[in-house]
Amino acid sequence: MNYFELFNLPATFDVDVAELSTRYRELQKTAHPDRFANASEQQKLLAVSRTAQINDGFQTLKDPIRRAEHLLEMKGVELQNETQTVKDTSFLMQQMEWREALEDISRSGDEDEADKLERSFKQYRADITHALQDLLAKDDVAATQSAADHVRKLKFMAKLQDELVRIQDAMYD
Repeated sequence: MNYFELFNLPATFDVDVAELSTRYRELQKTAHPDRFANASEQQKLLAVSRTAQINDGFQTLKDPIRRAEHLLEMKGVELQNETQTVKDTSFLMQQMEWREALEDISRSGDEDEADKLERSFKQYRADITHALQDLLAKDDVAATQSAADHVRKLKFMAKLQDELVRIQDAMYD
């Protein structure tokens, strides 16, 4: 299923989330199962299925990582259940530094260091996201493979961010 077609949006990484939300509400109005309360069982099941499809499409397109995965899937690259890791040595070294910083913050409870690390994560994600947007706009195999690596990096960064949030929550409790 091409969710961009479902929402009548161009298949690009840069999505107008406000427009996406508007189209989501419009689609929900037409397909909501309550509208089919007096319909046949088959029509009710189709409405439920269509609503689930609309919900999944909305969740996919509003999340940058899932949106990028969807765009890559449309180009024949499946990332959702893969086990391949990033082979970028500098990124692997950076991962180790970030993990050590998380451990240090967890032990010390240093709020300033936690804030500093959070800014570092945010800047890195912004840089990767910008590069990803450019790569996804290209239509060649090398750019697509590089885009897949960028998505893998963003997925890793999301896990690091979640870990940092858990540490910060524990510090502020």
